[in-house]
Amino acid sequence: MTATEPATRQRFSAATRLERHRHVTGYTAVVIAGGYVEAGDSGRFRLHAGSVVFHRPFESHANHFDTTGAVVLNLPLPASAPDVTVGLLRDVDAVVRLAGKDPRAAAELVASSGVAPIRGPGDWPDLLASALRDNPSLGLMDWAEAAGLAVETVARGFKRAYGVSPKRYRAEVRALQAWRRIPRSTLPLAQLALALGFTDQAHMTRDVVALTGRTPAALRREGQLDSRTARR
Repeated sequence: MTATEPATRQRFSAATRLERHRHVTGYTAVVIAGGYVEAGDSGRFRLHAGSVVFHRPFESHANHFDTTGAVVLNLPLPASAPDVTVGLLRDVDAVVRLAGKDPRAAAELVASSGVAPIRGPGDWPDLLASALRDNPSLGLMDWAEAAGLAVETVARGFKRAYGVSPKRYRAEVRALQAWRRIPRSTLPLAQLALALGFTDQAHMTRDVVALTGRTPAALRREGQLDSRTARR
């Protein structure tokens, strides 16, 4: 989306589901009516009018819409976006008005308005998702046993909540973490792969290519080039 493109307003029908999907380009989503539950790579959140979601590149999410449906305003993702995934706007009407004139300025207004973070439901699927993000090598059987749940229950319940199996969620989050760390990490790629829970460097390469279309080596070269350019 360029500065001259209009903001995109989407209307979603009541009680529908948007299956888990990925956006290559980051964007800012502002809920202006209705509500829904979003389950993504950073957790699960209940959203309503005034909520804002900062979707980073290559992140995935699924949406379960309430009986009222929802209207969502999609804006660019500004470089100044705060280090939160979901928040609550103080004045959504001001953002909507500005978006009709300048979507990028509206996105900057969202980023600078001091959004209040929103917490997720916090039930066991969210606890498992958080554990998988913190420790991609986590054994699902061990986690289920510690939580007093059957592995089959964990597999079914997690997929119902997040739209993907725990195993697949772990793989996608691990690849996303690798994509973010590769350009700035000084570790050799083989060591970084092990630190992130991959079996080996080849495993990391396969998953990162599947996520981004770029090899870890290419991402590192690009990151080093950007760093040298920034110092000039």
